[in-house]
Amino acid sequence: MTASSAASPAASPAALCGLLAEEDRLRVYAAVVLGASGLTEIESATGLPARTVAAAVARLQQGGLLGLAGGALRADVEVFKDSVRAHAAAPPPAEPMDPDRQRDQILRTFVVDGRLTHLPAAHGKRQVVLEHIAASFEPGIRYPEREVNAVLRAWHDDYAALRRYLVDSDLLSRADGTYWRTGGPVAV
Repeated sequence: MTASSAASPAASPAALCGLLAEEDRLRVYAAVVLGASGLTEIESATGLPARTVAAAVARLQQGGLLGLAGGALRADVEVFKDSVRAHAAAPPPAEPMDPDRQRDQILRTFVVDGRLTHLPAAHGKRQVVLEHIAASFEPGIRYPEREVNAVLRAWHDDYAALRRYLVDSDLLSRADGTYWRTGGPVAV
């Protein structure tokens, strides 16, 4: 709003809330937001005494919420967005999908939000993705086809193709309508 408020660093969201936590300052700020541009107009809009209005205006100007433009008080509403942007917490680093960096990068490329975006065309990358999906099945447990379909449907809509790829890659075996895990790494 003013040259000094534009150049100053953004106040923290907590500091801005603190400025508006006192009812008199909140009423004064609200009056300016609603169009009051001078002390007399603010007194009239809020019903507060001149001394209280003057103290609140001074504090709000000091905090960067009010500024002067052409001799009239104006509310700087952008200060809230600037504060949130400046003090936003960085997202936590994503948990690796695989301890190996190269495999993790492949998985991040093809698995988004726990779903397979598409199967890689390159055999090596496809194998990494299929091994990751095969880990959804416990070794030594036999699964009926409908359970395998339910697990694979959570990964991708074309669960039948995914099931075929897992069998063709020797990650799952099939006999008499039941499937079991026969390949891929096993966590110990």
